[in-house]
Amino acid sequence: MKTQAVIDLGFGDSGKGLVTAFLCSKSKNPLVIRFSGGSQAGHTVIHKNIRHIFSSFGSGTLQGVPTYWSKNCTFDPNSFNNEYCALIKNGISPIIYVNKKCPVTTPFEIIRNISLNSINNHGTCGVGFGETIQREEDHHSILAEDIEHLTVLHEKLVLNYRYTLERIKDLPNEFTHDDIINMHKLFLLECSGLKRLKEKGIIRFVSDRDYLPFTPTDYIYESSQGLLLDKDIGFFPHVTRSNVGFKAIDTDVDEIFYVTRAYQTRHGNGPMTNEKINHNIKENPHETNTYHKYQGHFRRTLLDIDLLKYALMKDDPPGNVKKNLVITCLDHVENEHRYTIDGKVECQSTEERFIKAIFELLGGDFDDVYISKSDKYSNIRKANVRLY
Repeated sequence: MKTQAVIDLGFGDSGKGLVTAFLCSKSKNPLVIRFSGGSQAGHTVIHKNIRHIFSSFGSGTLQGVPTYWSKNCTFDPNSFNNEYCALIKNGISPIIYVNKKCPVTTPFEIIRNISLNSINNHGTCGVGFGETIQREEDHHSILAEDIEHLTVLHEKLVLNYRYTLERIKDLPNEFTHDDIINMHKLFLLECSGLKRLKEKGIIRFVSDRDYLPFTPTDYIYESSQGLLLDKDIGFFPHVTRSNVGFKAIDTDVDEIFYVTRAYQTRHGNGPMTNEKINHNIKENPHETNTYHKYQGHFRRTLLDIDLLKYALMKDDPPGNVKKNLVITCLDHVENEHRYTIDGKVECQSTEERFIKAIFELLGGDFDDVYISKSDKYSNIRKANVRLY
């Protein structure tokens, strides 16, 4: 059995779904494990002309690979149901195992996230992840195992509404009292629907990864966001409320795939170097999220080697772990093979020199370098350059 991890070196959007799907295609019987975050992830995968953005399932789902949702993730019944319906419409029958101890996101966490973001302007995704974590810390616990007890869940929702008003004092203007009642009812209906999916074996609530009804040949750990958004690594307060790197994985890891685009990207507020430097990076017409109601426009600029070196230093896996570098979106930087190091812009004349320079500037401590010039995972390949 082999354990692999897909970890983003930047602020997210590097292609974690792409790489996860690639690894699944190379395994006989894999299990994708989401070990951080919640439904704020947006991992795009194309498989047999189906293009899907994964939030509540692992990125191997289009290939029939099951997902394990660890207790370090939040679980959103609404997001799950919406994504499940989208997969079914495409002829995909997903299977997911959800840890019973996952904190559940309700509509009230979303309301609080939106309301508090209007005050602190952190750049929230608006899906309630951070407030779900906060609620659990404040002992208003709602876990996945509670979903099967609708009477208890109803009472917890009532108390959660009161807790919400204590946190934000007033509801945002976009929500009325009738909205709250309808959201409450709809949430209970969605949870009731999950019970039916459980009876069909589509979703299963389990105590631990080791209690699954099959034995995978490989575990593929898929991170939710970039290391520069990790709560202990990134630029506070513009971070997520979880660890998203090696330290968040609860088992030994054989191999890590560190992923970066060939340029720097960011959603939402917070520091981003090199934004004042003009560039000719191509826009991807199929970009997953170019504008977000709460995060604003998608930000792009030249790659900053110093940020990548910092992220690698902070993640710091043991020396016996095989480390690979994956550089995606190389097709977006044609004739723009520039980056910054020590605050200065450097330029390479060819793509080959560009790839080799990134490898060397990051310390050369990688077993292999993979590259991608396409949205399709099947086109990922090892770099055809002499790295040593």
